[in-house]
Order: sequence, then structure tokens, then C-alpha cells
Amino acid sequence: MKKLQHIERFEMRLSGTGGQGLITLGRMLGYALAIGHGYYATQTQSYGPEARGGSSRADVVVSSKPISYPKTENLDLLVALSQQACNSYYHYMKRSGILLVDSQLVQQPPTNVYLGLPFTEMATKKIGNPMTLNTIVLGAVTHLLPFADVKAMRTALLENLPKKIHEVNLKAFNLGLKQAKQKFGDAPNLWQSAEAGAEAEADFSD
Repeated sequence: MKKLQHIERFEMRLSGTGGQGLITLGRMLGYALAIGHGYYATQTQSYGPEARGGSSRADVVVSSKPISYPKTENLDLLVALSQQACNSYYHYMKRSGILLVDSQLVQQPPTNVYLGLPFTEMATKKIGNPMTLNTIVLGAVTHLLPFADVKAMRTALLENLPKKIHEVNLKAFNLGLKQAKQKFGDAPNLWQSAEAGAEAEADFSD
């Protein structure tokens, strides 16, 4: 595994509707960053009264230091798998944050600066199993996080899933990772561009 990058504090929100596997996704991501990488990580969750169709979100905070406040305040990364989630949580993002959406379910992003992949369609048509949606997202998020080690993320994925579904979920993870690489390009450059855009916006506001 590559040497750990120092992280002061990095906040993520995985949001959408019930039934998309977001709570499981948050747990896997938090586990991977803490156990698989050695970072400090916290994971909190919230979901509506409906098991499916209601709102759902999982938040993950990661740092190289002990985390004094476990909840998210200023999001570095927002994953939105529904239009409602995108509308509700976009204003919690930092100016330098990155928005990742399901490009078919979020057809009116509140900004022109975002990343999108048809995650739901990929799970249904390319993998043939809609239950792998969250694992495809995990693969894409792994690419976007410059401090994430792919091998450690795959290991954590397998440690958190029953053996009988390892094969299909590895396929889904690799699909999300590959598609993110192809469509979004080099992750560090994405964050540099986001930072530069935030600085330009701040200068314009001033």
C-alpha cells in the first residue's frame, strides 16, 4: 500500500433514496479508510421513515488526526443519487468541493461544475444486478479520493460482504473505478481544478 497522505479533515456525504444501499456504502467506505488505510474515520447515517423511496444518507469524516467532531459541516465530496438529495445537500458543500451524481437521476444539477455517471443504469445493464449500485459508486469514489489505495479498498469490500456475492461486487467495483478513470481523468487534477475554481470565485465575490 502506498504511503498515507496527510489529511487534516475530509468530509463526504453519500445521499439518495432508501434502497440504494447508501448506509452499507458509508459503512464500507468508513471501514476501508480506518481499518484498511489506518486513518481516523467516523461514519454517521440518516434515513427517512420509508424503507425504500424515502431519503437516505451516510456521512463519512476522515483525518490523519483524532476527529473531535464526528458529523459533517462542510462537504469536500457530495455523492447525490437522486434529484432531491442533490437539491437538499448541495449548499453544504465547500466551494472547492466536488459533486458526483447519477447522471440519469439528477438531470438538473444546481451547478454546471459536477461529475456524473449513470450508476443505476450501469448496475442494471452492465452488471445485471441493481443491488450492486453502491459498489459501483464505491469504485468511482475510490478513484476520486487521491488518498485511497485501490487494493485496500477492494480488500475492505470483500471483508464486509458475504463470500457468495464477492465476484459480482468485485466486478461492480472495478466497473465504477474504470468508468471514473475514463470519464473524469486524473483525480489530483480534479481537486486542483476545484480549488482553483473556488479561489477564482472568492476573488470575484470580493
